[in-house]
Amino acid sequence: MKALVLAGGSGTRLRPITHTSAKQLVPVANKPVLFYGLEAIAAAGIREIGIVVGDTQAEIEAAVGDGSALGLQVTYLRQQAPLGLAHAVLIARDYLGEDDFVMYLGDNFIVGGIGDVVDRFTRDRPDAQIMLTQVGDPRQFGVAELDGDGRVVGLEEKPAEPKSDLALVGVYLFTPLIHRAVAELKPSWRGELEITDAIQWLIERGHRVESSVISGYWKDTGNVTDMLEVNRLVLESLETRLEGRVDDVSELIGRVVVEPGAVVERSRIVGPAIIGAGARILDSYVGPFTSIAADCVVDGSEIEYSIVLPRASISGVSRIEASLIGHDVEVTPAPNTPRAHRLVLGDHSKVQISS
Repeated sequence: MKALVLAGGSGTRLRPITHTSAKQLVPVANKPVLFYGLEAIAAAGIREIGIVVGDTQAEIEAAVGDGSALGLQVTYLRQQAPLGLAHAVLIARDYLGEDDFVMYLGDNFIVGGIGDVVDRFTRDRPDAQIMLTQVGDPRQFGVAELDGDGRVVGLEEKPAEPKSDLALVGVYLFTPLIHRAVAELKPSWRGELEITDAIQWLIERGHRVESSVISGYWKDTGNVTDMLEVNRLVLESLETRLEGRVDDVSELIGRVVVEPGAVVERSRIVGPAIIGAGARILDSYVGPFTSIAADCVVDGSEIEYSIVLPRASISGVSRIEASLIGHDVEVTPAPNTPRAHRLVLGDHSKVQISS
């Protein structure tokens, strides 16, 4: 069995971060979200992985390399434009050959891995197997309709009137029969080749499509709110590790990781939290569920429930929370200009100001 990992999306919901960075490389607990998926695939016993990449190919290749560090053999497959999940299968046809494969969306996060579902697919070998989870607003997802026996009888992509609350999780397992289905597809109203249409093609021709409803945690980390929530979840499983330098007057409470080369001076850190390699925390408070990446500086400031990307600097700011702060960002107090705000904002930024 091979794996096909999709990492070519543009990440519009995470702008402006994704103007300059691949959404799959935004870190959760100081590790790119893509790596959690790659590790889950490796843990399921799959070694050959094709990664579908787009405009951020160079950045993803630099991060993942040939995959050997994760016990994988990685091949990169260029998708010229994000034309749908089934289009990714189409361009990977030669790479996949006649092998069964798991398709994994690179910005998805699943607690518990995929070992059980891969084992079930290998044992029973249906023509396709999908993973489902209950969601509050199924209109935002691909939605499955099941019959009384729990068999999949229909799929629809982002329906205006969903027939169930069961959304497709971003992991699919296929036999080579899926290539026949993909070859028959026409673009949807969104202008994309939909994998839901390909699976529906299988259903309508009497092929066996099975599903399992996952009870564990799943998130599509496509927006800031979900990214912060996944970061919180991962930090909950931290074990304390102090490899940097913490001075005698600093206070560390709960599960805190201080990575090599990091310095904590005259500060209070309440875990779960992680301080990246080479970071400096000076005269500051770092609250729960915060990830400070490598080579950041937090000086005379307070921050909690946030993700800070490498080399960012936060100085003299009284309180930051529920924030995603990008690479090389500088956050400082505003000058004492009455009734005025001075802003330099990138495209698609979102700002909340208390006047």
